[in-house]
Amino acid sequence: MPTRRLVLASLAILSAAAIVGCKTTPVAETPILQPPVVEPLPPKKIKIGLALGGGAARGFAHIGVIKALEAQGIYPDIVVGTSAGSVVGALYAAGNTGFQLQKLAMEMDEASISDWAVPLFRKNTGVLKGEALQAYVNKSVNNLPMEKLKIPFGAVATDLKDGKPILFQRGNTGMAVRASSAVPGVFQPVTINGHTYVDGGLVAPVPVRFARDMGADFVIAVNISTQADVQATVSSLDVIMQTFSIMGQRINDYELRDADIVITPPLGKMASNDFNGRNQAVLAGEQAAAQVMAQIKQKLEAKRKP
Repeated sequence: MPTRRLVLASLAILSAAAIVGCKTTPVAETPILQPPVVEPLPPKKIKIGLALGGGAARGFAHIGVIKALEAQGIYPDIVVGTSAGSVVGALYAAGNTGFQLQKLAMEMDEASISDWAVPLFRKNTGVLKGEALQAYVNKSVNNLPMEKLKIPFGAVATDLKDGKPILFQRGNTGMAVRASSAVPGVFQPVTINGHTYVDGGLVAPVPVRFARDMGADFVIAVNISTQADVQATVSSLDVIMQTFSIMGQRINDYELRDADIVITPPLGKMASNDFNGRNQAVLAGEQAAAQVMAQIKQKLEAKRKP
């Protein structure tokens, strides 16, 4: 019996030793590497420029374009205008929304911006002095100078001496708009700092390149000029505006090439002095902007891609 117990004990010891010997050294687990998290790049900040062209009473269409853009959340960072475009542009840059601009337009009395000159006593050609327009604009922008407006704003005029364009960005807002709107033969030229200026439509009917000069990365141009072949020539004003149309067509062919989007409201034969057609002009601007809205959004999205 003792011998058997001894044998069993020996076997137990050997078994225990074998078990201990079979234990393996634990292998360190290889960590699973997670791919780095790549944060998407934020969209590029681009400056949207709104270039508003000249066209007298046809300029009410600019308001419709602005309303349509705002309805889609598109707000310009820069506004530059010529002639009628400078009037709307100044009021917009002062902080008025599209609907507020429309209200101002409906309340506007043509007589309030018409100050007839007396031919016997005037030194300069032009049946309107333009002072009333200047006063109207300054009152509407709370007499703020251009550099104090809420949106950077520029108004284009033409130096009568050498024919060079000038972009007003500082100083008296109403006076700059008056100079930009001084159609030869209609408004008297405007003298500022020793220089005499007339309508900016002579050099930039739709001021696209000036929107670029002011820093715009994306330019929406609004062309409200008439086609020369549809402009009536009944009165002397019609003849003047017809002349502008003929000149403007050639300049526009060059100028509008640099715009990202060109909006041309369907104003048909609306006369340049047709203030009674303001409602139709606003509607035409809205319709024209709506037709190219998908294109505007597509191009803006492409521009914003990093």
